[in-house]
Amino acid sequence: MVPENLARVEGPNLVLRLIRPEDADYLHGLRTDPAYTPHLSEVRGTAEDQRRWIEGYKTREADQRELYYVIERKDGTRCGLVRLYDIGADSFTWGSWILDHNKTRKAALESAVLSFGVGFEALGLSLAHVDARLGNERALALYQRLGMTEQRRDDRAVYFTYPRSRFAVDRAKYLAILEDGCPG
Repeated sequence: MVPENLARVEGPNLVLRLIRPEDADYLHGLRTDPAYTPHLSEVRGTAEDQRRWIEGYKTREADQRELYYVIERKDGTRCGLVRLYDIGADSFTWGSWILDHNKTRKAALESAVLSFGVGFEALGLSLAHVDARLGNERALALYQRLGMTEQRRDDRAVYFTYPRSRFAVDRAKYLAILEDGCPG
């Protein structure tokens, strides 16, 4: 059983909740939508395949090796996904981040702050690994604004690290931005 502080995370305008098998159609729809696919790994199969994948993932979730969140507005409308995976003794990988047309105005910052808070604060890990596809200019710009450090790049992606110490210094500033003029 996943502790409540990991199962549901609330911010000023958004909620992160762990993905459920009934989210399979939403997950499949986002991951196959041409508006988002240029920056994602290829998805094969059907929504039913995604449902089976989510059911299998629940074992990794229970062991806290992977946490896959649906991002929702406070009214319960789904507006994205984000995942923490390769969770180890001191680090995690942050990714599978998609925000759809239902997102709030500050959803990118808020979903990042909430999900990095899970890794750094709730799990107590020290370092996040993040990568962004080349050409995903919005993500690259956000990662640079957050103060992530570029480690390397290849013909496909830019690879960053983001230390808990940097997040801790900036977290209050981000929350002030999110709380200013709510709703986001």
